Amino acid sequence: MTTDHQPTVLFVCVHNAGRSQMAAGYLQHLAGDRIEVLSAGSQPGNRINPVAVQAMAEEGIDIAGNQPKVLTTEAVQASDVVITMGCGDECPYFPGKRYEDWELDDPAGQGIDAVRPIRDEIRRRIEDLIASLT
Repeated sequence: MTTDHQPTVLFVCVHNAGRSQMAAGYLQHLAGDRIEVLSAGSQPGNRINPVAVQAMAEEGIDIAGNQPKVLTTEAVQASDVVITMGCGDECPYFPGKRYEDWELDDPAGQGIDAVRPIRDEIRRRIEDLIASLT
């Protein structure tokens, strides 16, 4: 997909506190300003999962200042790619968008040793995503 248009990617999970925040952090870190990054949750939590923050800090990526955001129809409409992570049918569907569902373990309530492999899988998928968009 080579265009002059800067693609926008929206990551959606239920609480927008772990997986989608880690994915957004990686995409911003690895793609820089080549791709616009959004993330949201169908039922956003109160804060980012502190273990997700710790796991990303190990990679030199700071997501501690992020806040979970509610998923809006406008965010989906503004996106070229919508990547869901276990939110099922709660994500609005619009024809012409590229949708992917990444089945990833939920890091909520997990310790750092359980979150690292989730983080590493997210990074692998982000690298593939960047290659497909740039």
